[in-house]
Amino acid sequence: MDKIINDIEALDKYLKKMIVETLRLDDINPQEIDSTKPLFKDGLGLDSIDALELVVSIEKNFNVIIEDEDVGKKAFASIKALTLFIQETFQNKQ
Repeated sequence: MDKIINDIEALDKYLKKMIVETLRLDDINPQEIDSTKPLFKDGLGLDSIDALELVVSIEKNFNVIIEDEDVGKKAFASIKALTLFIQETFQNKQ
């Protein structure tokens, strides 16, 4: 997993695939997700239940903690924001 976390493009692809699989978004192709668009509301249209599922999945897969709602809002602003959050959190642990 370290190799994926340290490669921004690989992490971007991994997160897109993980989101589609975790949330069972069968009508969305991971490659079609714009990394800069919001994950919630106008972007992918995710809701609060989706957010909870994603938090659990991110914490489990990457061993990072999303401490509170403010951190979650920032981290889940977009795939790009989530990628940077995971990389930064992972690097701070080392």
